[in-house]
Amino acid sequence: MNNIGINIANIFIMKKNFFRKVGFGIGPNEQVPVNPIEWAQSQVDKVPPLVWGESVRTGEEMLNYYAEWVYTDREILRKRHKSNRKAYVEAKNKLRIKVGERYFDNLEICIRHNTAINSGAPVFERLWLFWCNHFAIIDKDFMPEFTTGPYHRETIRTNICGSFETLLKKATLGWSMIHNLDNSESIGPHSEWGKNRRMKGKLATVNENHARELLELHTVSPAAKYTQEDVVQLSYIMAGWEHRHTKKRKECNPVRFNKKKHEPGNHKVLGKNYKQRGLSPKNKLLDLLKDLAAHPETRRFISFKLCRHFITDRPTEEMITPIIAAWEKSNGHLPTIHKALLKVVYYYADKEEKFQNPEIWMLQMVHMVGGSWPLRVDEMKYNFKIKPSRHQRKPHFFMKEIGYDPYRPIQPNGFSDMELDWISPELLIRRMSAPKEIAKRNIILKDFGSMIDKNFDNPEEMKNLINKVKSSSTKMQLLFPSYRMLKS
Repeated sequence: MNNIGINIANIFIMKKNFFRKVGFGIGPNEQVPVNPIEWAQSQVDKVPPLVWGESVRTGEEMLNYYAEWVYTDREILRKRHKSNRKAYVEAKNKLRIKVGERYFDNLEICIRHNTAINSGAPVFERLWLFWCNHFAIIDKDFMPEFTTGPYHRETIRTNICGSFETLLKKATLGWSMIHNLDNSESIGPHSEWGKNRRMKGKLATVNENHARELLELHTVSPAAKYTQEDVVQLSYIMAGWEHRHTKKRKECNPVRFNKKKHEPGNHKVLGKNYKQRGLSPKNKLLDLLKDLAAHPETRRFISFKLCRHFITDRPTEEMITPIIAAWEKSNGHLPTIHKALLKVVYYYADKEEKFQNPEIWMLQMVHMVGGSWPLRVDEMKYNFKIKPSRHQRKPHFFMKEIGYDPYRPIQPNGFSDMELDWISPELLIRRMSAPKEIAKRNIILKDFGSMIDKNFDNPEEMKNLINKVKSSSTKMQLLFPSYRMLKS
């Protein structure tokens, strides 16, 4: 694998698809970087600020809105209108407007996309989107409206320039993941709570969701050959990490460790015993997360996923080896891992093709033509006493139409990176209509030939698609659903 470094250093070949493989292509007002690897690696050491024209609501603020939504609906509206379905629906619609339930997910998409396109660090943004999908939160309990966006912004984004261990701990113990995978429902059968429940004839057991996904999807993968007993023991260790349930806020309280729900004793996971240190057993999960972050199968699994996302559906051992080596040498320092990845991506840029998912493809299109997507801040201004306009709801609708609603993956393993899952006739037809929609939004590109020269190593082939077409809209409809654009 040392040959990769030699080839890059001594036989430099410009590979323009690299700017789409790891970013969103080159825009109308941008020049093609002279040193692509240096350009890419310079973007991964620090977190760029969000690009939005006004303050962004914090996760704590959004949890307050969520608490108002949950409490008012369950405790007031359902009881007040229990015999009048029509009145309940009307009252609930007013509540939706008041707390922004029909607004915030659109706002989050706008913040996400505006930042991705305009932060000046497209490579960082692509990595951010990758990690958001790795630690996916599914569509459940109004989470897309209130919590998934802040989780992506505050939990994932702010921690991808540190260690994987820190990112893993923040994601695992974040409110969104605890709620998403129902860890608050876990009660150790021999805990104080468990004993009391059994005395009353009630069930006291652990919920295995969080433990199973932690092993299967977030760290070691099934390649570690963990057993069902490992999952159970990990569930015992995780029992007690919860969001407390209160009358006024329901489940919308900060995550805490509740010793009274924790299963006492030592617990063995993947051959290692985890025991209490000091007065509280909360350290057991933190110790285990540290070990999972450093596990060889975690390094291999995530290195494989990074290559699958950025290079090819079928990564080879040669591709993942330098990334694993960087992980080992840096003790899981994510910028170091990302820099190793970028070198590998550049080496294979002219050897492998990657079919882009709808969101990445759409953002590339917008950036390359200078489109005015998403909605601007002034378009998203919102008065909680006024119902949002149809235009304000459009970002969510548009993303749903092209098959990629970023806050609503159906499965806990997130959106697929495999071409097979995006190449159906229906999804391709949906992409054919998207360029026309973007073209309506006052694109600034005037010279399509220049855009093609900046972004493609085979410019004549692309230019031949549009050489007899005059309108920008038609040019976009021919160019962007084409083979060379769908695959980087």
